[in-house]
Amino acid sequence: MNERKSSGLPDKIYGDILNQILEGEYKEGERLPTEHALAERFETSRPTVREALARLRADGIIVTRHGSGTTVARRPDPDVRRFAPLETLSDIRRCYEFRIVTEAGAAALAAQQADSDDIAAIQHAWEELERIIETQGIGARDDFTFHLAVARASKNQFFITVMSFIEEQIVFSMNLSRNLSLVKTLERQRLVQREHLAVLEAIRNKDSAAAGQAMRAHLENALDRMFGS
Repeated sequence: MNERKSSGLPDKIYGDILNQILEGEYKEGERLPTEHALAERFETSRPTVREALARLRADGIIVTRHGSGTTVARRPDPDVRRFAPLETLSDIRRCYEFRIVTEAGAAALAAQQADSDDIAAIQHAWEELERIIETQGIGARDDFTFHLAVARASKNQFFITVMSFIEEQIVFSMNLSRNLSLVKTLERQRLVQREHLAVLEAIRNKDSAAAGQAMRAHLENALDRMFGS
C-alpha cells in the first residue's frame, strides 16, 4: 500500500485538488473549476485532468451532474494527511469496500461454524485491543489479529487466505484509521471497540445475520469516519 507507484501528473492533480478540499478552499456543495480551467492551471491536457477527476469521483469526493458541473460531495478527515500520502486514499477506500463484502460474509459464517476455541481467540484479540486503548497505543496489528480470528472461525480457508494475502494493505488502512481515532477522542476509540464487541457477541450467540451486519457496520463506519459520511 505505501509502496504505491505514482501515475504521474494525474496523481499530482488528484492530490492537489483533494488537498484544496481538505483545506476548505472548495467546500461541500461548491463547484470545482471546469476541466478547461483546471487544465490551464496545471498546464496539461483535459484528458489528464479528467483522469484525476474520475478518481475523485470514484472515491465519492466529487459528483458531476449534467447542467450543474462538478461539485464537492464530501470532505475526508483532514488529519489523514498526517498519516498517509493523499494518493493512497483511493487504494484505502477500495480495500475497505472489498473488506465490507468479504468480512461481513466471513463473520456471518463464523457465527454458524465457530467452536469454543475460535470464540476464545476472538475474545482474546478483543481484550488485547482493550489494553491498547488503556496504553494509548495504535494496535493496527492487534486489530488485524481480531479480524483474522473472525475469518478463521468461519472454517473456510478461502477467507483466511484472502485476509493473509492482503494483510499489508489491511494493516496499512488500519494504521491510518487507528491513528485518526487516537488524535480524536477516547470516546471514538471506545466506539470502535463497541463495534468489535458487537461482532464478538453475535458470533458467540450464533446469530449469523447479526454477525454479518455488525461486521458490515463496523467497516462502513470506519470508511465514513475517514472519508466523511
